[in-house]
Amino acid sequence: MEFEPKWIAWETTRRCNLACVHCRSSSELEVQGHPDFSLDQAQRIIDDIASYASPVLVLSGGEPLLRPDIFDIARYGTSRGLRMCLATNGTLVSDQTCLAIKDSGIRMVSLSLDGARAETHDNFRNQPGAFAGTMRAIERFNRHDIPFLVNSSFTVRNKDEIPEIFRLVKKLGATAWYMFMIVPTGRGQDVIDELIPESLYNEILEWHYRVEKEETEILMRPTCAPHYYRIVRQKAKEEGERFKRRNLQFSTGGSKGCLAGQLICLIDVDGEVLPCSYFPKSAGNINQIPFRRIWEESELFLKLRDFSSYQGNCGQCEYISVCGGCRARAYAMTGNYLAQEPFCSYQPRSGSQPSTSSE
Repeated sequence: MEFEPKWIAWETTRRCNLACVHCRSSSELEVQGHPDFSLDQAQRIIDDIASYASPVLVLSGGEPLLRPDIFDIARYGTSRGLRMCLATNGTLVSDQTCLAIKDSGIRMVSLSLDGARAETHDNFRNQPGAFAGTMRAIERFNRHDIPFLVNSSFTVRNKDEIPEIFRLVKKLGATAWYMFMIVPTGRGQDVIDELIPESLYNEILEWHYRVEKEETEILMRPTCAPHYYRIVRQKAKEEGERFKRRNLQFSTGGSKGCLAGQLICLIDVDGEVLPCSYFPKSAGNINQIPFRRIWEESELFLKLRDFSSYQGNCGQCEYISVCGGCRARAYAMTGNYLAQEPFCSYQPRSGSQPSTSSE
């Protein structure tokens, strides 16, 4: 595996007009101690990244549309040859926003939808009207021919709506649907008792496998559920067929489970470079250390790429090179990012060799 930065999420602000129950950064409208960086600083960071790599760069938050210069940042990234994307909750999207998205070169927008009906989604987002706002944004994206994908996060409070949400997302014309299995970081720690239990994980992931295998119109992926990549191989082997998965041009290729610090990372609003959006441990600060040095030399990233250092069942598993367990979940729930995946029930075959088979 070549460890190159293919996808970077960038927390352009920690401010947000919502207060979602699972927010990884505990964003709110007024944030103390984590100010937005300037446009000049943003351009310097883009120059730093572009001098080394050509990743997808996702302008995220908080809510990035609260920044009046967000499209200036996007336009500059586009001018430097980066594939710019935008992650928004959708509630602030207007027709003017859509024109600015197209003008700035943003090539994909992601939205969140955590319920098939307003009651569920608004409860998750702690905001009456959030569902209606997302629906309005999707209508505008379709009208302006802006491609969008949908992220849906799940706990026990909305797990029963998974199939219904998928059908709704497909009907709405999304390019892709990402099913997020929540990692308890930020405000997500407050709903730790609502996490999908280990006993249901395989059931949900096997449902995803059955649907994805037959799906030809919309790309779908489970996220923060790396053991899906084991299940895909096991099921395909049982059924005696090769499972050909389609890839989105703005994804990492979908060939492995946990990619934290391996193909992806997050740059937070303070400049800290984290392994992924749910892994609150810094590998270095991009305002002090060049991105290339952080990516290639940080102890944290090098440890995450050394699969032989993984512990417990993950360290013994024949699927370590295609799954790896969620490092962020291990860190959140045990304090040890090299520990075994907390919600995986698979027992490795004794004395087996790591799987290197491709999809």
